Amino acid sequence: MAKGLLEGKRGIVFGALDEQSIAWAVAEKCVAEGAKITLTNAPVALRFGGLQKLGEKLNAKVIPADATSLEDLENLFTESMEALGGKIDFVLHSIGMSLNVRKKREYTNVNYDWMHKTFDISAMSFHRVMQTAYKMDAMNDWGSIIALTYIAAQRVFPDYSEMAESKALLESFARSFGYHYAKSKKVRVNTISQSPTWTTAGSGVKGFQEFFDYAEKMSPLGNADAASCADFCVTMFSDYTRMVTMQNLYHDGGFSLMGMAPEVLEK
Repeated sequence: MAKGLLEGKRGIVFGALDEQSIAWAVAEKCVAEGAKITLTNAPVALRFGGLQKLGEKLNAKVIPADATSLEDLENLFTESMEALGGKIDFVLHSIGMSLNVRKKREYTNVNYDWMHKTFDISAMSFHRVMQTAYKMDAMNDWGSIIALTYIAAQRVFPDYSEMAESKALLESFARSFGYHYAKSKKVRVNTISQSPTWTTAGSGVKGFQEFFDYAEKMSPLGNADAASCADFCVTMFSDYTRMVTMQNLYHDGGFSLMGMAPEVLEK
């Protein structure tokens, strides 16, 4: 049941591709909680997903933007503030892509041009989004910016390839830029480290089904799904978490603190 936690707030949601996307669930939950939002994804992604359908459902303007382009991001914030009637209160960054993973290149034999592209899309885009908003003074005081990450930033998951380094860089940007944004505008910046989740991107990782099942057994609460991640994001966008910033917050059913689970040993 909606509580109106985001009543009167304005937000931008990056990365909704289809109904499997965490960003899709976040967008729906934010609007249900009273927010007005705009939706954005790369122009090429808009041709393959159903973002326009989601925009119509939520009465949210869809604004194409390549997160590696400063010009696109400046236009995104300008159009969003016009469409929503003021500065932005929250932003979700849910962007990640690795050509090496997609093309099944082994970590010990990566294509470095592809690796640069991975870092640019999956991590540097987060800094670029924040820097654009910062320079444009596009965020309201006490706003909230969240990026989705994964525990591979801290631990080794061999088939996750250079996405692990991308997530580590993403989390570092949250800390570093989070300091500057907090000092200047009281804007808080955090990352949410989510359980393995059945999304279009996640399911493309080699061995995902096996690892999903393993994490389900290792986590005392089981894997956190997209809907519960959306609930957590709403909490982080709300005024109830005003003093939380520069944190990497695990939303994983307890997986991150487990050493071994009897269910895994029995298997």
